[in-house]
Amino acid sequence: MNAKLSRLRAQLRAHAPLVIAYSGGVDSAYLLAEAHATLGAQVLGVIADSPSLPRQALADALALAEKIGAPVEVVRTEEFANPEYTANPPNRCYFCKAELFTKLDALAAARGFRAIAYGENADDMTQVRPGRQAAAEFSILGPLRDAGLTKTEIRELSRALDLPTADAPAQPCLSSRIPHGTPVTVEALAMIERGEAHVRSLGFRIFRVRHLVGGPPCARVQIAPEELPRLPQFRAALEAGLLAAGYAAVEIDPAGYRSGA
Repeated sequence: MNAKLSRLRAQLRAHAPLVIAYSGGVDSAYLLAEAHATLGAQVLGVIADSPSLPRQALADALALAEKIGAPVEVVRTEEFANPEYTANPPNRCYFCKAELFTKLDALAAARGFRAIAYGENADDMTQVRPGRQAAAEFSILGPLRDAGLTKTEIRELSRALDLPTADAPAQPCLSSRIPHGTPVTVEALAMIERGEAHVRSLGFRIFRVRHLVGGPPCARVQIAPEELPRLPQFRAALEAGLLAAGYAAVEIDPAGYRSGA
């Protein structure tokens, strides 16, 4: 892994001063920490704020950046003004990333930054990720990917840096809880956020609250299979909290949480 770290640090130095698209997730947190350690004052993290980002996730990301010691700014993105985004097509993430990179491109140009980087890793190349097209269009760097670092290696390196994200579950944006073709609305995202905050308060760690419509909104709850044995003792409280969050009905997926399901 030392050779990969050397490649990563060389790329960071070659493109300084650098803006990092930061979300507080596993990959971008490690990238920000490594960039800050390598470049010092020549790096700036920027986090996009919109209705698809839970308030707790924003607060946690800012607290983590403070722990790292890296400067981070919040920019408001306007993907909800784009009907191509709110229509929720399979490539919805393209429109979100294009909006983010438009904002970062303007910021970098105005402030004298040489390049922009984001947290794509080597494993991501095996997956369909519409945001990658937007990254290519804006010439966004992927230093973790180019160094060949996998998710497992990034978690290991994060652990060595004492980053709390080392063992954090994946947490894509709230819009991912709405099936493609169902419009994304601010109201739906607020309901999902309330619902997931309640499920988390019961001690569940890896789960999703899927937002189903076609009538009054229904919450389809997917909990990681290893956590399902805890469900019976909390089921009544879980359902009551989701109904209080605004859902008309609650379903429990018996198969549990699976990525992309």
